Amino acid sequence: MSPNTPSSLAFDPRDPVALTQALVRCPSVTPAEGGALSLLDAVLSAEGFAVQRPRFSEPDMPEIENLYARIGSEGPVLVIAGHTDVVPPGDTARWTHEPFGGEIVDGILYGRGACDMKGGLAAMIAAALRFRREQPDAPGSIVFLVTGDEEASAINGTVKLLQWARERGERFDHCLLGEPTNPATMSDMIKIGRRGSLTGKLTVNGTQGHVGYPHLADNPIRGMVRLLAALDASPLDAGTEHFDASNLEVTTLDVGNPATNVVPAQAKAVFNIRFNDLWTPETLAAEIERRLRDAAGNKVRYEIAFEPTNAVAFLTKPGPFVTMVTEAVEAVTGKRPALSTTGGTSDARFIKNYCPVVEYGVVGQTMHQVDERVAIADLLALERITHRLLTDYFAAAQHT
Repeated sequence: MSPNTPSSLAFDPRDPVALTQALVRCPSVTPAEGGALSLLDAVLSAEGFAVQRPRFSEPDMPEIENLYARIGSEGPVLVIAGHTDVVPPGDTARWTHEPFGGEIVDGILYGRGACDMKGGLAAMIAAALRFRREQPDAPGSIVFLVTGDEEASAINGTVKLLQWARERGERFDHCLLGEPTNPATMSDMIKIGRRGSLTGKLTVNGTQGHVGYPHLADNPIRGMVRLLAALDASPLDAGTEHFDASNLEVTTLDVGNPATNVVPAQAKAVFNIRFNDLWTPETLAAEIERRLRDAAGNKVRYEIAFEPTNAVAFLTKPGPFVTMVTEAVEAVTGKRPALSTTGGTSDARFIKNYCPVVEYGVVGQTMHQVDERVAIADLLALERITHRLLTDYFAAAQHT
């Protein structure tokens, strides 16, 4: 153990494997802090970071603890963001390794959050500590933005932490978010944007009646089929240079009718659209309403409601920072990663309002699964990639 390691820790936090194990052993299932942020507080404080742990809440919602840590007082400011909260392990009897044990077998570290995203966060922290030890006088500042509310509502986490920081005069230049972006190998993918998400709830009203007397009833299922067919009749778009085509998927369809001889009074459907940067939630909702209106005419009585969304499509345009991350990955892995906007939403949708953000992390094949795991080799590679990025980023600052 290093002489500068906090006395409460039995490992060197510059070791990404040991730090990942320690974080995995913290049962930080949202909204529980589980000791994960306390661990990072101890690690970062001992290395000279100024650490704060803001808490945010909303009525009828649990309070969420977050962590903000900074070292340095000048620009440029590079943010490394992530989350320590994890999804529940589910049926622990199905796990072959203790979900919060951090056990290593044959070069693989097992545990909930190992790849999403305690492993990625640990590797980046370890790299930052090594960099600061090697170059204590490097220009600029490093900030860690860590939330405990990414896997749940994302209401009392990153979005409020960013607002809190801005109110205190904090400004950021670039951000690296450590989500598990790689499908199979560490050289696969960097995410430079995300599609947006919009959920619609469609209700078609009919008239309940006996199936033997159809003239006295109005079956809403026919209307629902007609409206859903109209929504799916033509593509929303053909995609863009950096985004796949937007897609609409019906996720539930229900009439709540247990009887076989009754025409139901109502049919309900829910759909979700993952949309690219050709749309905003407002323009997309308007297009959906137009399609429904044209298809319904005067024959279908319906209601449409859209859930509020903060998931807007965005793109970090390729430029010097994206190139720097790409070259760091290539320098360590020997292969240039693809630039992608695929997948679901992440906290990058909030960060992009404050500075350019890219996402890169470990292989995410087992995220949220039983026996979630990460390869030791991938943790070590991510530590080296992050260290290379920090070195290049702050070296560039000295020449500007």
